[in-house]
Amino acid sequence: MRLHWHRSDLRLVDNRGLAAAAGAEGADPAPGDGPALGLFVFDDAVLDHASPPRVAYMLDAVDSLRESYRDHGGDLLLRRGDPTSVLPAVADAHDATGVVWNRAYSGLGRERDDAVRAALDDAGVPVAAYHDALHHEPGSITTNAGEPYSVYSYFWKKWRDREKADPYPAPGTGALATPDDPGDLPTAADLGFDSPEADVPAAGHAAARERLDEFLAGDVYDYADRRDYPADRCTSRLSVHLRWGTIGVREVSAAIREAKADAPSEDARESVEEFRGELAWREFYHHVLNFNPEVVTENYKEYEEEIEWRDDPDEIAAWKAGETGYPIVDAGMRQLKQEAYMHNRVRMIVASFLTKDLCCDWRHGYAHFRERLVDHNTANDNGGWQWAASTGTDAQPYFRIFNPMTQGERYDPAAEYIKRYVPELEGVNADDIHSWHELGLSERNRLAPDYPHPIVDHGDRREEALAMFKRARGEDPEAD
Repeated sequence: MRLHWHRSDLRLVDNRGLAAAAGAEGADPAPGDGPALGLFVFDDAVLDHASPPRVAYMLDAVDSLRESYRDHGGDLLLRRGDPTSVLPAVADAHDATGVVWNRAYSGLGRERDDAVRAALDDAGVPVAAYHDALHHEPGSITTNAGEPYSVYSYFWKKWRDREKADPYPAPGTGALATPDDPGDLPTAADLGFDSPEADVPAAGHAAARERLDEFLAGDVYDYADRRDYPADRCTSRLSVHLRWGTIGVREVSAAIREAKADAPSEDARESVEEFRGELAWREFYHHVLNFNPEVVTENYKEYEEEIEWRDDPDEIAAWKAGETGYPIVDAGMRQLKQEAYMHNRVRMIVASFLTKDLCCDWRHGYAHFRERLVDHNTANDNGGWQWAASTGTDAQPYFRIFNPMTQGERYDPAAEYIKRYVPELEGVNADDIHSWHELGLSERNRLAPDYPHPIVDHGDRREEALAMFKRARGEDPEAD
């Protein structure tokens, strides 16, 4: 039999590696012969970088995947340990004639893949790895000089016109193997994690497909106009499903094509295309990470001098707690704590506030999001944080600094989103919420005595951030 090693591809449908292992019609060739035995390894090295929300979702997704295997006449093998020893042992115990998986794109992921491949080579087991998580493999979309893109708009123009593959079929009857000892699904406590504080969304392919269908049935046609308004919830919420691979990118794209064909107007079709661009953004950042694995810890953009981040621990703590006295920022940080998720426009606002109003190193924010987000994805989160910090590819220019009050007024005019997550402001009218920083101390105490006063003055900190970046650029901050 062939062994398929599941990682961030927790589904049977539209799984390129599994389709190859199972010998599905139209699938890629794979070493050895079928049926396919699915394996998931609880890797302690990966768990060291995990968090309670992500572990809770992962366990639910693995449980759902196991049920899918059983519904298709097989079962999922569960093991814990170092994949470099687990995979050769499992291959030997089950007389595997080949091992397949879908490729990783991060530096650590590729290192792990290389180590497992070497161990299987030593054991004499043939290996094949497939490009699955993205439409277009890193290196396939480049400048005319053959270099990877660092500007999204140019990447998008080529990405949008490339043909997109159709989804791969699920394994057919008799294509999946049933191991004698599949193993038990561990609990979060077994893996060394507490239950998450946040409400984690339902996992698995059925939940992902239901969410996709619901979004494409209506909200996608208003996406271009309403995506930036967090109270509207006019977003797909598919990021967690794509991150864990509970749905495949080809399946999503096929559904998008159908929605575009069924669009009731030209504006609606353009809105669908706007959403399609989010898939391109996702792939752009994966390509960047593939060719620049150091960006996880280092600035992508080089400055002449070191950026003199402030990194005040009390200010960072207030930001994390949603106690900055800037309502839209605090609403976002509290949504993160409650739901292990944050609306994308608000992610940009809170990231700008940390890096520009608090003059704090983006790495503090990235680490906090990695701990809290159920949809944390190294490529996309790193790309977003470095964009906000003016240190990344295609970055926000350092002199463009979000005003958090203006952002709140523009994108949450009735303060509906703010009041949902900041109950101290529930009885305050929207105008006062959006001018909170301008109100006097006594007026703020009267309106919302339990809500904090602004911890910084935005105007003052804006000037400090501009000076900080000018020094990093080797310029005199006092010069015109």
